[in-house]
Amino acid sequence: MRSLQLFGDRDLRITEIDPPPPPGAGEVQVRVKALALNYLDVWGFRGMAFAKRKMPQAVGVEASGEIAAVGSGVTKFKVGDKVTMYGAETCGHCKACREGRDNLCENVAGIMGFHIDGFARELINRPERLVIPVPSSVSFEDAACAPIGFGTVQHMLFDNAKLEPGESILVHAGGSGIGTAAIKMAKAIGCEVFTTVGDDEKGEKAKALGADHVINYRTERFEGEVRRLTKRKGVDVVFEHVGVDTWNGSLLCLKRGGRLVTCGSTSGISTTMNLMQLFQQQYRIFGSFGCNMRNISESLEKMAGGMTPVIDSVFTLDDFQKGLERLESRKAFGKIVVTF
Repeated sequence: MRSLQLFGDRDLRITEIDPPPPPGAGEVQVRVKALALNYLDVWGFRGMAFAKRKMPQAVGVEASGEIAAVGSGVTKFKVGDKVTMYGAETCGHCKACREGRDNLCENVAGIMGFHIDGFARELINRPERLVIPVPSSVSFEDAACAPIGFGTVQHMLFDNAKLEPGESILVHAGGSGIGTAAIKMAKAIGCEVFTTVGDDEKGEKAKALGADHVINYRTERFEGEVRRLTKRKGVDVVFEHVGVDTWNGSLLCLKRGGRLVTCGSTSGISTTMNLMQLFQQQYRIFGSFGCNMRNISESLEKMAGGMTPVIDSVFTLDDFQKGLERLESRKAFGKIVVTF
């Protein structure tokens, strides 16, 4: 069967590998239909996995598919069911896993497609407990965006930042996959949405999604604009994933007692901050990584209800590298999906 394998820094090849054996007890075999691309793919593609990896390695951190076979003892799925899959190899028995805090697993073996073999292969065996049913009305392309593109945002906004209806929020990089999802989710509960973009075309698209205020960070200082538009009060929540370039400006955008939630560091991993500002303004800062299984189910429910992900473009497996290049170029608006 075909698989997209990483052999080294920027060395991606479609290769033939042996198919998996029949699924064992408690396992299902999934025929992969679609992959959604993320910056994790770009970092892994560049050789920035921050961990030892055994090469070659199947890439792909987020995918959907259908059940091709089931092992003994499986009760949740049958052949033909549409599914998506959790993107980390969790243990299933530690305290965090038992409590449904899957992204805090104490014995996690790694992120699929990043530290260990990922989803870019035609067939894959997974434990039943790490597979999530997809409503029939949700397409494979949309479902592929649920584990990270939507699930990450669901966890950030509602589990961590506790975003409430009618609050104000600054969404950084409103044209990114998670940025577009954050705009949609915040507007759905009646929030006032501020967002940053890198060009005016993306700004118009962000407005069409529901953003109330769009700031081109290449021509305006976003922190100054947010403070001006809020009459120096600031916003309730900042949705941060850019990192060094926006960190201190993001803090300046917060109200007293405001919340900042971050899941990324695209522009760098180290910064400095004013500790006096932190405690005097009583900011609350949340680190958020991935999501739990419940968040993926919640995301799929939103998709079934009509809140579909913004998909910039769809490529075939043979053109996977073009999708990565488009993601790296930062020209995309929304998610990039690869179909098998």
